[in-house]
Amino acid sequence: MTLTIWVDDWQMQCCGDPFAAGDVVSWALMEVDAEDYVDLVGEERAEGIDFREEHHGGEEGVPPVPLEVVSVVEVHCRYGALPGATDRVRGPVPGTTVLVPVEGAADGWAKAREGVSFAGYLVTARRK
Repeated sequence: MTLTIWVDDWQMQCCGDPFAAGDVVSWALMEVDAEDYVDLVGEERAEGIDFREEHHGGEEGVPPVPLEVVSVVEVHCRYGALPGATDRVRGPVPGTTVLVPVEGAADGWAKAREGVSFAGYLVTARRK
């Protein structure tokens, strides 16, 4: 059985280890609320996210899970003012998602794409 895992760009950029399809990784997996990802990846794709990878707090007491990475996809989207926001809070603009298969290693950085910003990765993996 495969799992779909969200990996934030900023976590990888800060102190993540690069990974690629075929690698075995050991990640702290946190439960997700699909609603948190709907604007970012769309409702159907958000419903398929099983966990998020976490290594910046919040994972205390969560044992790392050994996983074999099956595939990695970059997620890019446009950011804009949130509806009803009274401050300068920005968030993903629904319907602007661009998915790019990763060839080679995912290291938290992605080639710039016109009109969208890199947000993170959707990783398909199997428990080892």
